Amino acid sequence: MPTPLGAKVRALRIQHKLSLEKLAELTQSSKSYLWNLEHQESIKPSADKVEKIATALHVTPDFLLDKSDATPDQDVLDAAFFRKFRSLPEADKRKFRRIIDVWTEDNTGRVQS
Repeated sequence: MPTPLGAKVRALRIQHKLSLEKLAELTQSSKSYLWNLEHQESIKPSADKVEKIATALHVTPDFLLDKSDATPDQDVLDAAFFRKFRSLPEADKRKFRRIIDVWTEDNTGRVQS
């Protein structure tokens, strides 16, 4: 019987159309480790491993570790996005900021708030 963590990992992996092999590659894990995590109770991943899995699945570690079986809400998805954004090189952050500025400009050229 999987733990809530294992059930969430499996559900999110399937939702993102990731094979065990691809998730293993993204998280520097083995396929067997991830299969065990998804299906067994005895697996206790390290904080580093939970972080890598959360990043690959676009959620926060807190969401994965929470015992509830809820799906990630918008706050969780936003937090995961901003965590990924913060880890980008500064040049890439500037590009995103410019894209957002252009996207939010109204017809007068002013940035909307």
